Amino acid sequence: MLLLPGAEPFSHEGSATGVLLCHGFTGSPQSLRPWAEHLADRGLTVSLPLLPGHGTRWQDLQRTGWQDWYAAVDRALRELTDRCEHVFVGGLSMGAALALRLAARRGAAVRGVVAVNPAVTFPRLQGRALPVLRHVVPTTRGLISDIAREGVAEVGYDRVPLHAAYSLRALFARVREELPQVTQPVLLLRSRVDHVVPASDSALVRAAVSATDVTEHVLEFSFHVATLDRDAERIFQETDAFISRLATRKTARDGT
Repeated sequence: MLLLPGAEPFSHEGSATGVLLCHGFTGSPQSLRPWAEHLADRGLTVSLPLLPGHGTRWQDLQRTGWQDWYAAVDRALRELTDRCEHVFVGGLSMGAALALRLAARRGAAVRGVVAVNPAVTFPRLQGRALPVLRHVVPTTRGLISDIAREGVAEVGYDRVPLHAAYSLRALFARVREELPQVTQPVLLLRSRVDHVVPASDSALVRAAVSATDVTEHVLEFSFHVATLDRDAERIFQETDAFISRLATRKTARDGT
């Protein structure tokens, strides 16, 4: 199956500090590519996989579920931990939910989490209709390209397949249950105006995780896909500071 232009996965071999980035639902690695390239330019080892069913056509996503998406990032994390001393996970929207689940389930393998506009809830009315509606209507309108910056577009699907949306709802329920297991430091970056995910999702994450080291920054000039928007550079800088602080702290504690 041919990939959409720009949807290719990205990887870079660098230092003993690795970063796994997870893209969002119906999106592709393109939405996080500038973030990944920034980290690679800083000399870090970076993995930005393409999630199953994404980056081609919406019919392919219709045949996948959250278990497939999570398995892909879990596999990428295992590959990073095999060759890196410290590994951080980050993501946008659903990708942030996947990153939080990795932290909850993989414990010490994850040094810290960077969550950009994390999505962990599903609209209530739409969610109630999904179990039946998904068997009647194959798709609904898309979610991509909620970007304030003019002339910038997100590569992804302009339709949301409802079978996949039903699975997404199940993923969010599971992630919410597991948030108390997240004890690693968390960096939250939330857009002031987001037409896809409500601010209450970030508040829920902040309140539910067990981490004592949680920092939140509000992005004033971006919409949902902030990694391609006007606050992208701030996301990159805050990620740099977060990783540098934690990697240095661990090294000092280990006495190396």
